[in-house]
Amino acid sequence: MVLYYQEFWECQDNHCLVNVFPQHIRGNIFPEHLDGNHTPFTTDTLSQSPDIICSGTSLRTFAPANNSLISKAEWESLVTDLQWPFPPVDFLSPQEATNSTKCSFSVVNSSLSHTVGGFVDVILTARDSKNRPKTYGGDFFQAKLYNTELKASTYGAVTDHFNGTYTVRLALLWPGPAKVSIRLVHSSEAVQVLCRHREQEPDKVYFLGHFEEGVKQETAICNAQRSSRLLGDGAQCCCEYKELVTGEEWFCQQPSSLPCHALTYHSMGGYQAALSQLEKTLLQSKDIVLQGDESVIYVKPGNETRSQTKCRPGLHTSVPSGFYLQDHWTSLVCDSKTFPSAQLVSGCLKNKQILMMGDSTLRQWFEYLEKTVPTLKRLNLYTSSQSGPFEAVDLQSNTRIIWRAHGIPIRTSKTPKADLHYIAREVEDLAGGPHSVVVFTIWAHFTTYPLASYAHRLAIIRRAVSSLLQRSPSTLVIIKSANTGYKDVYGSDWLSWQLDLTLRTMFRDLPVVLIDVWQMTSCHYSPDNIHPPPVVIQNEVDLFLSFVCPE
Repeated sequence: MVLYYQEFWECQDNHCLVNVFPQHIRGNIFPEHLDGNHTPFTTDTLSQSPDIICSGTSLRTFAPANNSLISKAEWESLVTDLQWPFPPVDFLSPQEATNSTKCSFSVVNSSLSHTVGGFVDVILTARDSKNRPKTYGGDFFQAKLYNTELKASTYGAVTDHFNGTYTVRLALLWPGPAKVSIRLVHSSEAVQVLCRHREQEPDKVYFLGHFEEGVKQETAICNAQRSSRLLGDGAQCCCEYKELVTGEEWFCQQPSSLPCHALTYHSMGGYQAALSQLEKTLLQSKDIVLQGDESVIYVKPGNETRSQTKCRPGLHTSVPSGFYLQDHWTSLVCDSKTFPSAQLVSGCLKNKQILMMGDSTLRQWFEYLEKTVPTLKRLNLYTSSQSGPFEAVDLQSNTRIIWRAHGIPIRTSKTPKADLHYIAREVEDLAGGPHSVVVFTIWAHFTTYPLASYAHRLAIIRRAVSSLLQRSPSTLVIIKSANTGYKDVYGSDWLSWQLDLTLRTMFRDLPVVLIDVWQMTSCHYSPDNIHPPPVVIQNEVDLFLSFVCPE
């Protein structure tokens, strides 16, 4: 049974009419590379076999399909960008995997005279547990330059040479001593496990649908895709829910005694990844800082590193995109500002209507603003403390801020399904304007799904954002990137990084803002956590406000 819904169920006699997109969002609303003549693909045609991305083999040919927003050329380019070098042969034991305690690195010419504005290069050699140099790449490292006393750090990009060696270039952005830190997040063997299970096991996280009608109640397993588990144990299949405007789909096992339209609540179900013992061992390897060159790099004052560019949509995100000094983040993308007082924050938010949509990492922004500005008061909407929605208003500054979860799939406690709106649907209902700010993030609850599913969701959001900016170009649209902090098969930094790169690529042709918190969370000294500490959140929000109030 298929249900199409908008703000209410629209089914009569078990039959529903398909009217997915209203007239006002048809036409040429795509970025330049997605014109009206593109070859379309659906989620099904994008659901590639795992060997496309997970072992570096050539792309398979997809048959054209209808009603999609991703062209064949765009998809092939995206998959090529995301291909990862995996072990060329099957490995038999964890002893053959990259071992962080055996890897080493050295700083090139660390003893030379260095000045602010320069760079240092690092050479890294990967080894297995038997101390044998690796002969292939694919390990997932994270690198930074730091000074503990100065609370200073910056992110460094790692280059894979596909032969067991890697190089890192680190920018020298503050005067004084600095040291290099590199950690192995996942071995190439572990990354292969993550990728394979992402593509082959999309239901390793499952959800519950709570059906209610009168005094009757039933619970059924639900998910974003059909799967053998969803159909297993003799369950009736399936209740299919399709959102009227966005076309987003959701599936639940059909209750034994209640109709599909009785679905009332949504909640997290559980975890059920089918990992072998070898795979578990590979993923349990400790995320350890590598032993290597402990040389101190002495940096003399030099060129000004601060950007003079006005913070505005459409700016390129550099690597590094900024640096910490005394726990303050200085952006290299634009002339970022600080907002150290409630008065400054409130002044920036004056006459703004801000809609935030995403996960708990964006909810931290809402909570920070609520705590920082005493006159910003949250309304009691009697909603879920995890998934909202929340609303806060400041009558003195005429400010309204809403945060809501990005819609299913989302791992949350039992909450009314009607409160879980898709991002694209919310954007489609906005008039926009110079006082309107739209902020969204979407990644943490998609790390368990095939890349194609995530790209499909992004394409729907992109269409809605493009339409909004066409009808109201003065609307400010801000995207918060992924955080670091995940470490298992359900949510790994490597999985997050792949989604983050997909998001950046798919939105790069639109005049939107990207707040790069990936680098901000990766290089900070605080313990690894998907929810950064207040000092990091303050820097993230300051950067956000720098785009809201660039003058």
